[in-house]
Amino acid sequence: MRSIDLASEIKRVLTLEGQAILACSERIPKDGGPLARAIELFQQALDRGGKIVVTGVGKSGKIGQKIAATLSSTGSLSVFLHPTEGLHGDLGVVSSSDAVLALSHTGNTDELVRLIPSLKSLRVSLVGMGGNPNSKLALECDAWIDAAVDQEACPHNLAPTTSTTLALALGDAIAVTLMQLRGFDAQAFAVNHPGGSLGRRLSLHVSDVMHQGKAVPTVASDTSIDEVLTVLTRGSLGAALVIDGSKLLGIITDGDIRRSLQHREKFFQLKATDVMTQNPVVARPEMMAFQALELMENRPSQIKELPVVNADHHWVGLVRLHDLVKIF
Repeated sequence: MRSIDLASEIKRVLTLEGQAILACSERIPKDGGPLARAIELFQQALDRGGKIVVTGVGKSGKIGQKIAATLSSTGSLSVFLHPTEGLHGDLGVVSSSDAVLALSHTGNTDELVRLIPSLKSLRVSLVGMGGNPNSKLALECDAWIDAAVDQEACPHNLAPTTSTTLALALGDAIAVTLMQLRGFDAQAFAVNHPGGSLGRRLSLHVSDVMHQGKAVPTVASDTSIDEVLTVLTRGSLGAALVIDGSKLLGIITDGDIRRSLQHREKFFQLKATDVMTQNPVVARPEMMAFQALELMENRPSQIKELPVVNADHHWVGLVRLHDLVKIF
């Protein structure tokens, strides 16, 4: 087994692939050139009710599958078609309203080249992506995306590594650009991602996760410390709101109680107003839940409970760090 400097090899690969992406970016003219033309063709297909069909073989096919998934998740309808399956009947998934993105580093992949006449007969827009602008695929395309690299990260310059990384990055650039052109906002993104922490991050509001009504411990400003302790213990949320009717005056947390114990023998003479935190940080019910989490965490000392108030500063609930952490 050969002995190599692991750190140096890892850095070499990452540097080489990063430089390839930067070099490609620098080759793009100010008007966007062929890449802008490709995006225009994709946009036209989507506007007429079509989709983006991505195709490729081998490693290019794997990258193509990821690009198609990213396009669809960001509002640009896309499917992946394996060229071999396309040659044996699955070409029926392609309609004249579509645009095709064909990936091939050499541009001469046999299965793709054999597919071109059928695509031409359907009169779909054909965009190619690869490293050889003089290839059979490039010469047949309506737009050719330059994905050439000087060197693969593979030490033998054989395994697709740098070239597939660049193709993946270009796919992301296309998807994100189309996403912005089509006005696909965070709300639309949430509709496409209802599951998992990402979906919850984009769809849950404070009102969805807060404790409210009788579940929220409350006391008046003149409540004795004895009664405050009873309410806190019974409520088991780690905090109680100090209120005057519907108006929020402050909050008392377990931490406030611990700090007030410094008064020692005077402790049991205290009232709620003596130990509460006045003008506490608050959340709004319409605020995104993840924003409330950031409000609690992105500060010198964490807050574990946030009162929730409406536009009139009337209390409507309480949200806890513990509840938010469980969600995200």
